[in-house]
Amino acid sequence: MNKILILSTDNGITVLSLCDGISGGQIALKQLGVPIKRYYAFEIKKTAIEVTQLNFPNTIQLGDVNNFDAEMFKDIEIDLLLCGSPCKDMSLINIGGKVGVNGSKSSLIYKCVEIMNVVHPKYFLFENVRSMTNKDKEVFNHLLGVEPIHINSSLVSAQNRNRLYWTNIPNIELPVDRNILLKDILDTNPKMEEKWSKKKIDFVNRKRNSAMYIAVNGEKSIPITARGYAAWNTQFIEDENGLRDLTISEYRKLQTIPEWFDFGDLTKSKITDLIGDGWTIEIIAHILKNIC
Repeated sequence: MNKILILSTDNGITVLSLCDGISGGQIALKQLGVPIKRYYAFEIKKTAIEVTQLNFPNTIQLGDVNNFDAEMFKDIEIDLLLCGSPCKDMSLINIGGKVGVNGSKSSLIYKCVEIMNVVHPKYFLFENVRSMTNKDKEVFNHLLGVEPIHINSSLVSAQNRNRLYWTNIPNIELPVDRNILLKDILDTNPKMEEKWSKKKIDFVNRKRNSAMYIAVNGEKSIPITARGYAAWNTQFIEDENGLRDLTISEYRKLQTIPEWFDFGDLTKSKITDLIGDGWTIEIIAHILKNIC
């Protein structure tokens, strides 16, 4: 039997986060002022774990969710279970084509629900892409026993990011539209954060009119994704500073990540990968405030 090192405060909630990423749930809870007694995280991406521990050193990292051991939580009451299981096999952005919830990555939802049925949390929140098929959505509905709430991050940020949220947290309403446009979050004097190669310049010129890959003074940004700074998937903006990449600061603002959150000394490509793989913090905070 595995043993868990317990680092806790005297009060607060106990959270179990599956596929934790950069601990977006923990960021949202801190923004809400909700004290955390213990926070258990299953995550395998090294950069995500590094950043989480930098910001939340008391996080109890447990590794691969597939290695979950029921004995580890036999005597632990979970107040809140969070899960943002992989969407790659169900998303429109999957260039190879959809294979659905039973794909090698997205099928992790079955393991996550199995864990939920073992720990019996008081509250749960599952998130995934709106672009999944109705068939896949019905699988989630059946597994979780609730209908999803559809929320577009555009209500609280300058990013179009349609997501479904399954939860038993009561009285969830749509956030009030803050009417934030892309122009509202752009840096005043953006710094060139990398030197463009000829290959990249050629790529940008070929794609500069493609709505799927390039945002050119649009009212809202297209959804940012994991590997968001990869050449085929980078967001570009054309403003008074010319044609350029979105900066790290702008990526952060699209996901409403607070300024206090520290990415350490990671490179831009690794930071934008983590940001794109994560949650829109203000949406998560909007949902979690109802457990307060």
